[in-house]
Parts: sequence; C-alpha cells; structure tokens
Amino acid sequence: MSATALAPEQLRLNIAPDRLGFASTAELQDQPLPWIGQERAEAAARFGLGLEQPDYNLFVLGEVGSGRASLLHQAMKQAAAQRAVPPDLCYLHNFDNPERPRALRLPAGQGRALRQGMEQLTRALQADIPRRLDGADFRAESARIEQAYQARESQAFAELDALAESLRFRLSRDEGHMVFTLLGPQGEPLTEADARALTRERRAEIDDAEQKLRNAIARFLDDMRPLERQRDDALTQLRRQVVRPLLDHGLQEVRNPLRKQIKDTVKLGQWLDQVRQQVLEQLDLFMSVQGNEAAEDERKEQLDTLLSRCHVNLAVDNAGLQTAPVLIEDNPQLRSLFGSIEVQAEDDAVQADFSHIHAGSLLKAHGGFLLLHLRDLLGNESLWERLRRFLRCSRLQIEELGSSHGIQATAALQPEAVDVQVKFVLVGSIEEYYALQEGDPEVARRFRVKVDFAESFSASAQTYQASAVFVAHTCKKRGLPHFGPDAVARMLEHSHREADDQTRQSALFAYTEALAIEAAALCRARGASLVALHDVEAALQARTLRHNYPEQRLHESITDGERLLALHGWQVGQINALTQIDLGDYRFGFPVRITARTFAGQEGLLNIEREVEMSGPIHDKGVLILHSYLNALFGHLAPLALNASVVFEQEYSGVEGDSASCAELYALLSSLSGLPLAQGIAVTGALNQHGEVLPVGGINEKIEGWFRACETAGLDGSQGALIPARNQRHLMLEPRIVQAVAQGRFHLWAVQHVSEGIALLTGQAAGMHPRGVTAEPGSVVALADAQLRAYRRACQAALRPRSRATTRLRAPIHGGPGTP
Repeated sequence: MSATALAPEQLRLNIAPDRLGFASTAELQDQPLPWIGQERAEAAARFGLGLEQPDYNLFVLGEVGSGRASLLHQAMKQAAAQRAVPPDLCYLHNFDNPERPRALRLPAGQGRALRQGMEQLTRALQADIPRRLDGADFRAESARIEQAYQARESQAFAELDALAESLRFRLSRDEGHMVFTLLGPQGEPLTEADARALTRERRAEIDDAEQKLRNAIARFLDDMRPLERQRDDALTQLRRQVVRPLLDHGLQEVRNPLRKQIKDTVKLGQWLDQVRQQVLEQLDLFMSVQGNEAAEDERKEQLDTLLSRCHVNLAVDNAGLQTAPVLIEDNPQLRSLFGSIEVQAEDDAVQADFSHIHAGSLLKAHGGFLLLHLRDLLGNESLWERLRRFLRCSRLQIEELGSSHGIQATAALQPEAVDVQVKFVLVGSIEEYYALQEGDPEVARRFRVKVDFAESFSASAQTYQASAVFVAHTCKKRGLPHFGPDAVARMLEHSHREADDQTRQSALFAYTEALAIEAAALCRARGASLVALHDVEAALQARTLRHNYPEQRLHESITDGERLLALHGWQVGQINALTQIDLGDYRFGFPVRITARTFAGQEGLLNIEREVEMSGPIHDKGVLILHSYLNALFGHLAPLALNASVVFEQEYSGVEGDSASCAELYALLSSLSGLPLAQGIAVTGALNQHGEVLPVGGINEKIEGWFRACETAGLDGSQGALIPARNQRHLMLEPRIVQAVAQGRFHLWAVQHVSEGIALLTGQAAGMHPRGVTAEPGSVVALADAQLRAYRRACQAALRPRSRATTRLRAPIHGGPGTP
C-alpha cells in the first residue's frame, strides 16, 4: 500500500448558508433555546431536579464554557415553576430565654404582614396608651382609689398623731419619713440644752415614751404597706383594664391577616400572648416622668427596649416569589451561605439580639434550588466542613459571625435551628468529580445525580438549527445586530474546527458567544446592521492577532536562520516533525527537526531528551514502543548490535506526547539504510508495536504551522505533510491551505502503516507491510538489515583477541549512502 494523497474537498467541512433556512437570526430569536448536543445531560438534570428525595442532589461536570451553569440555571427555573412558593422565615424575641430567639415559619407574604402589623401596633401603643391613661374616666377612677387610700391613711395617721401628742411629741412627715420632736411643758420644742437639764427620772420617762412612739410608727407603716399594695394593685388593674381593650384590638388586627392555617400557629399565638403580657406589665413605661430628666431618659430607653422586642425579624421574605426560589451563590462564605448574627459594640461591651440575625443562601433557598461551584467551596476548609455537616442532617442553626473571628457577645445567641430542604446543584470539573468520589465518599453519596456535559456532539441539520437559535438568543440578550446565514455558517464551521472534527461540533458555546460579540462589534464599526461572513472572518483574524505573538517570533527565528530547518531537498537521518504548542489561551503548530545517528554497539536506542530529563512520560512511552517495533522488525538479527540516538534539535523547553514517534522511526530507518528523506514533507503520527499509525491531537494547528513555514520560504510544489489516515475526519484547515492543495503547491498524504510513510519519504519500496517483512532488494528494510549485519560483524570483531600478525581488513558490506 502507498500513502493516499488527500483531495482539497477532504481537508475541511464547508457549510452552505442557503441550507440553514433563514435570512437573519432575527427570525429565530423567539424560538426556545434547546440543550444543544447535551441530551444526556438534559435528561439527567430534569430527573434530578424533579425528584423530591433527600441525597438526590446534582453534580454537574464538564468543561468551562460548555454552558453547564447557565443551562442548569434555566432548568432550575423551569423545575421551580412546578413547586409551591416556600414559607417565610421570621425570628422572634424569646421572652422566656432571650439568648435563644425563636424561629417562625409563615406562608409566603405573611411574614411581611406580621412584621408590618407589629410595627403599626407598637407605634399605636406609644400614642394611644398615654392618651387612655390620661382620659377623664381613668383620672376620676384613679382619684377615687387614691382618695380611698388617703382617707384610711389619714385616719390611721391621725390616731398615730394623737398618740404622739399624748406622749408629748410632735409628729410630722418629711419626704416620706416620720419625724417626731419632744415638746416642753408649754408645747414648745425642747432644745438640746433643755433636754440635758432634765432630771434622770424625766429622761427615762421620755425614753420609754419615745420607744412606745417608735413602735406605734412601725405598726403604722406595717399597716400602710398592704394598703399601698392594694392601692397600687388597684391602680395597676385599672390601667390594665383601660389599656387591655386597646391592646387586644391591636393584636387582633395583627392576627387577622394571618388566619390561614400554618404549622407554627400555636407558636405564634404563644408569642403574641407574651407580647400582650409584657406590655400590660410595663404600662408605666408609656407615661412620661415630669420634672426629672434623667428618669425620663431612662424610661424612654426601657420603653424602646420593650417595643424592639415586640418587633419581627423577617429573615426570609418570599412575598415577591411566584415559584420556588432559585439561587446562584457565586461567592460562598460562611456568612453568605449559612447566615450570620452581627454583633455591636456598646459601652465597651459586645451586644447581639434577635434583630441582628441574617439569613444566608441556604435559608433563602429553602424549598427550592441552590447552585454552587465546587472549587469555591474547597478553597475554604471551614466552609466545606460545615456544609458537609449540613448535608448530613439538613438542619441549620445560625451562629454568631464574630465567634469565628475571636469576638464573642456578652450573651451568645443561639437561634432556634430550622429544617432546610434544598436541592443542591454542584458544578465542577471531571477531575474534581472523581476526586470527590474517592476522597469524600460521604459527601459524594449526597449527590447521586450525575449531569455530565459533553465537550462535543455529532453534528446534524438539527444541531445547526439549534446553534443558530443560540446565536439569535445571544444577539437578543446582549443587544447585538443579528447575523446573516453566511456568518452563521462560518461560525458553525469554526465550531467544527474547535472540536477538530468534520462530523462533530464543539459544545463549548461560551467561545461561540464570544465570537458573536466580537463579530458584531466589527459589524457596527463599519456601520452595518447585519453581521456578514467577512465580519466573522475579521473577528477570527483579530483574535489570532491578539494571541499569536509567540508563534510569530518562532517563525521569525526560522526566517532569520536562528532555527535550522530544511524545507527543500533530501537528507539522511533527518526529518521535520510537527508539534503543537499549547499556551492555554492559544494553540499553534510548529515544525521541529529530528535527527538520528546509528553506530555499531550494544546500548540500543538512546533518547537524548529522556537522558537529560526533558521529556515527559508519554514521549518516553512512544520511544519505548518505537524500540519495541524496531526489535520486531529486525527480530531475526536479535540481539541488535546497535547504538542509536534520537534528538529534537534546538528544543530546550521539554518534549511531551508520542505524536513524533513515526518521525523518529523514519529518521532511524534513514540513518540505518542510508536513504535520504524528503525535507519538504513534514510528519506527525504515533505508532503502535505493529507499525500501525495512530491518530494525534492538534492536527490542524500542526499542518498550518508547517504550511506557514513553507509559504514563507516559498512553496515549490514538493512540500506537504504526512498525517495518520485516522486523522482525516479531524481536518478543518484554513481555506488558503485548501486552495494551495487545489493548485498543486502543497500536498497532504494520509497513511495507515509506517511502511507507507517511509516509502513516500524515501522514494524507495519499504520492504515491509502490516503483515510482515518482505525485504525485497533495494528496499528500506533490506538496506537497513545489511547495515545492522555489518554492525554485528564489527562488534564481534572488536570482541575477538587480536593476533600479533597483521590482520587484513575485510571490506564492509555496502548498506547504502551514509553507511559508517
């Protein structure tokens, strides 16, 4: 068999614009956007999103740019439309245990109603309670209670005063204290001097009288305390009796909008009853203190504290939702994901209460869906550990934000934990998915639905139509001018190029979107309203120009003669191999000279890159396979008496991959046989142990890099590239290369077996075929075989002891040009 010359029409796929069926993508913008080429992922996503069972969360894996996050977001919204709106979540002050705020779930919208109702109630109470307590009826009744007390108190004091007078004392009151003064014979107060002048017997009598009066005063005070309590209780009951209807009416106004049956009805009723009790017990705080500014300030502060505890912290408000919530957390932190309790410094102390509780994405996504990126989580160990615990129990308790930063409130809050039902959508790469499966199986079992996005898909008329709809949606979403069919056809061709396949399209639609944006910008720059073919071509050229400076410099090194590369003629043991350089954001092909030298010896094949540790394991594997094939090819001479070396000339950054193993074999066979190789034909391809040529990656970039080098030096019609036949379907070459092939200025050959390649490169029969070795006279294998026999004889002669007599040298067996 011989190498197959490829025709121009085999070198790329051309899509006819008139077969797309539209004049402008504006006709397609209202069509629904399908999951283009992702039927497997779509089915898995819809299954997982529709299954309301624990542990059936979704793990979405695929390459960046495949649309995995945007398509899942779209599917999440569709699934959310089939679910009911989840309840609101409120936090309330716990009057029994303030450090443990209570959680309350209410039907969507009723949390806002409860909060507004309580705010209106507290405002109304501040205005209405003082007005009620200052009303004529209240004043009259309180005056009656006071008068009744005063009458009994006055009667008791009159009796006490009479006793004091009988004991020769004058009794008076001074700011709530009882003061008595000893009187003289004429009823005048005795002075201290007069008292000292009294006889001892008289002073003893006065002491007894004073003790009797003191006992009477004590009895009076003891009798008055129950009366005071009765008065205070009566006044308190009066105030409560006056305020209670007002308060009950206000609380009923709060309850009225919440009549729908809810799970936490009893909890809410208990809390409202506690609010009622707290207000009734502290009615004094609603009445201002006259004439004492400090007391008035203290009263206002205490009243504000009381009313603030009656408010509602609406942590999750779902009043505006029509479906279950769909959240995307792009910056997951402990605070944003799990919620937080903010602490405030006040009077050199850190304070926190239920009003400072803030919900995170988990609480907001309750009853719905939450999308996270795995890499964002793994970068925060504490966040990942807490998420693992949550996945285990699906119960969440918000913790103080300051506790993780060394700040602790005076009384640490522990809000009531709540059950949270969330469908997680975790986005990651293929490597991250399998690393999670192996490293953390407990978490992995919580994500039982695998949504695997493909990198490419089989092309068809339907996928072309869907891709055009995607372009239309991009134009509509970003406000771009629409695309004509020729522009869309060129973008579809580029999609095939990105997939390196004439039968498959790339599924990385982020690149398609970027190309649409860039082409539309060029269209606007020239003042047109419809993006055309040349706009897309110009965008592709501009993109290349932005990234290809390293490629340009390498090709300039060939033109300047810095890098040795023969593009014409014939050379023994020398060949041009095609390599690909991947910079991450740009890939390009570049030719590299490979040289081989062979000698008589016992060391076998030496890979110079491996010896200096500049080759990767895949390249080393390719060289070992090459060595194995050589042993099989010349197995009748085993062990081979051969020393051989292969090297990538002027390559200093390392070599990886096995796509040069065919070129290395051809260089070795050329050196052994002495047959020169055509320098205008560059080679790429890997071989197996049977000499079959295997496909390689980056085939288009490799060919284009070689073509550019030849074009710069001048195409003479003898140049071309030798590629694996199994790479033929991957060809999506630039139109100028197709044109050069059509004009006969450049050529492409495809081979199935290395025998086809060596025959083309040397112009001689290979002497081997896939089923064995023929070694016909003058073939490559026959000449190499003769040279190897000569090497063996030379090695054997070197091992025999030399005689003292002069030994006549035999003429070496001729192995072709270049034989050592």
